[in-house]
Amino acid sequence: MTIADTSLHADAVRALTTWTGGDAGQEALRQDYLDHLAAHPDGMWRACRPAHITASALVLDLTGGRVLLTLHPKVGRWLQMGGHCEPGDLDLAAAALREATEESGIPDLTLLAVDGRPAPVKLDRHAVRCAGKDRPDNTHLDVQYVALAPAGARELISEESLDLRWFDLDGLPEQTDSSVRELVAIARRLTAHG
Repeated sequence: MTIADTSLHADAVRALTTWTGGDAGQEALRQDYLDHLAAHPDGMWRACRPAHITASALVLDLTGGRVLLTLHPKVGRWLQMGGHCEPGDLDLAAAALREATEESGIPDLTLLAVDGRPAPVKLDRHAVRCAGKDRPDNTHLDVQYVALAPAGARELISEESLDLRWFDLDGLPEQTDSSVRELVAIARRLTAHG
C-alpha cells in the first residue's frame, strides 16, 4: 500500500467521522462505511470486494435553480456525477470534484463547504456490476457532495454519459430514482434555493 492509498483512506475516515448524517438511516450508513474502512485497508478501491467507497457530486447552478444530471449508460437513469476513487485523488472531496468535472465538462466547480471545508451531504449504498457483466454484483458505498457551477457554466458531455442536461429543481425527469431526488432536496435545503 502506498502513502497515497493510506492518505485517501485516512481522509475518508476523517470525513465520515466528522460528518453527521441528520437521521437514523444516514447515521447507520455512516457507521457501516466506517466499519468497512476499518476492516478493509483497500476499501477505497474498485478492486475491494464485496464493497468499496465511491464519491459523487450533484452539480447545481444556483443562479438558475437547476441541477445537471447525466444519463448513465449502464443504469439507464439520470444520476449525479460520480465514480471510483483513483490513486491521484488527494482526498475524498477531490475524488468527487474530479468526477464531477470530468463528467460535466465544467471547469472551476466548487464543492459546498461546511465550516470552510468541503463536506459530504448524503450517503447512498447501492448494488452495481462495476467489475463486468460476468462478475457478481458489488456494492458502492457512495459519499455524496454538492458542487456549485460558476455563473454561465456550459456543460460538455463525456464518453461516460448517454446524455447530459440541466433540469429545474422542480422538474426532474421520470428516470431519476429516489436517491437522486433526496440528494436534490438536500442540495436545495443547504443552498436555501427555492
